[in-house]
Amino acid sequence: MNSPKEVAQNYIATGTAKTKYPISKMLLLGVLAGMFIALAGVGATIAPATMLTASAAKLVGAAVFPAGLAMVLLAGSELFTGNCLIIISVLEKEAKVAAMLKNWLFVYIGNFIGSILVAALTVYSGTFSLFGDAAAASIIKTAVAKVSLSFPDALLRGILCNFLVCVAVWMTFAAKDVAGKVAGLFFPIMLFVVCGFEHSIANMFYIPAGLFASGNTAYMAAYGGSASALTWGAMFVKNLIPVTLGNIIGGMVLVGMGYWYIYLHDGGKKAPSGAGGKKKKK
Repeated sequence: MNSPKEVAQNYIATGTAKTKYPISKMLLLGVLAGMFIALAGVGATIAPATMLTASAAKLVGAAVFPAGLAMVLLAGSELFTGNCLIIISVLEKEAKVAAMLKNWLFVYIGNFIGSILVAALTVYSGTFSLFGDAAAASIIKTAVAKVSLSFPDALLRGILCNFLVCVAVWMTFAAKDVAGKVAGLFFPIMLFVVCGFEHSIANMFYIPAGLFASGNTAYMAAYGGSASALTWGAMFVKNLIPVTLGNIIGGMVLVGMGYWYIYLHDGGKKAPSGAGGKKKKK
């Protein structure tokens, strides 16, 4: 495996390359990542939908959700939260701040398009009618809870979430094979879901899905509560804005800037020759 310092050194070129994609590529890769995360959210909602013990249901959903990041990293796509690590390339003066912000903007937009597309397709295809509409009740409940958070709670949960997501991404760079990458990302992602932390891109699926589902009278009957707090405005103001800010702090500051300071601030950006720091044979 690659050492943490080698991960930091190797990420410089990766982050720089991300800032040089054409806008169309950023958008399309962002759409794919949004769809991957959203589909993981669908599975994480349906799998525990009929479980009576809340803690066990949370654990089952958390065990399913890492499939999203696995698809993002292995199938090839661009995820806003993981791209907070581009700050490493910026600090090494290999990428411009403006280029990083452009990547974030268009990947974020792509993530939103992909997430909301899956939300619409799954709700209107009847996917959440499983188990006597229990899955629909669950997605509405989740959406209502997310737009009911206070600004500080959403911000702090966003920080903790993307700290773990970027650690998961970091760990995949340490591994040199597919099995190692999946094993590396699994537990940090499972942990953030179990703990109820807030991921902006996942919420681009959960909240719209809840909004779409709340328009179905059968789904609302299964939910049995009020969804008056669930609006498009609340999605942005009460959740996406504070959670996104928190995700940036958790990923860019705590992980990206933290590891840059630890491993690269002394100018050691040049990676050792050969994989894993071993010299290549002539």
